[in-house]
Amino acid sequence: MRRSFALLAGVLLTGALALPASAAGGAGDEGFTIKDSRITESSGLAASHLHPGIYWTHNDSDDGPYIYAVDSSTGKTVATVTLSGIGSPRDVEAISIGPGNQIYVGDIGDNLDGSWPYIWIYRLPEPKVLKNQTIKATQYVVKYSNGARNAESLVVHPKTGRVYIIDKKENGGHLYEGPAQLSSSGANIFRPVAPVDLWATDAAFSPDGKQLAVRGYFGGIYYDWNGGKIERKGRLDVPLQGQGESITYSADGTRLMYGSEGADSAVEAESVPGDGGAGAGKSPSGEGSSAASGSGGGAAGDGVKVGAIAVAVAAAAVFGLRRLRRRG
Repeated sequence: MRRSFALLAGVLLTGALALPASAAGGAGDEGFTIKDSRITESSGLAASHLHPGIYWTHNDSDDGPYIYAVDSSTGKTVATVTLSGIGSPRDVEAISIGPGNQIYVGDIGDNLDGSWPYIWIYRLPEPKVLKNQTIKATQYVVKYSNGARNAESLVVHPKTGRVYIIDKKENGGHLYEGPAQLSSSGANIFRPVAPVDLWATDAAFSPDGKQLAVRGYFGGIYYDWNGGKIERKGRLDVPLQGQGESITYSADGTRLMYGSEGADSAVEAESVPGDGGAGAGKSPSGEGSSAASGSGGGAAGDGVKVGAIAVAVAAAAVFGLRRLRRRG
């Protein structure tokens, strides 16, 4: 859903403070712009397992049962997939690819934070050929063990195939674990297993399944997975975006790709912190880039970015960030 303040803050600050588009600039896994006029509310992002340089995305509402394959070298959509065998999507907020090249789409948004007693997950195979086509999907009913809630983050572990959801709470939410295997014949109960210290808008697993990255509007955190007993390691170097909604690792695991809503929205790349990218982006402290502590590469651009985030937080306080509460 549209979050007018987040968009306004991003536009104003982006105009006032020039930020680097990516770690090294360029196309593909160094960042790109989505150029499909149909994609105005990109809320999820997933690097293809079968097609190098392709990223899957979707709109969050008022679109239909569609996912789009975007070529990162051009920003153009090269395939539109229509999901069949499911109901009418309500608020699609996330996309993730699990073992066996299975795509999972999370229809998990709940803007009233408890208005829907159940949500849906759709699963379909990633197509081997990129063309406009219709693919039959499996639909799963999901409920939370402790009551309905809003969420925008769904991740599938790349080794076990287990599905997780992080709810969206302004003061921090929880990682919810689904059953070992989802069932299409009844409700799948997701249970909280660990706190997440962020107002989360999306999350992603590293390709090896050892790192979990979680982003919000103005920051992010990465965790060691530890078999599900997550351990916070540091902050992510999240670029300032008008309405930061999505995150995924590049297929080779060396980049984190950050997406946002809006027409002609940019997907920006940053090096993976810690040991997640074979040491890429690792700071001397081992905590990765951190806007809070100022750690990282120490480049002037990083200082500008930290300052921009600080201004964003201050602006949010002045104009009332809580107006965003429970709004998609």
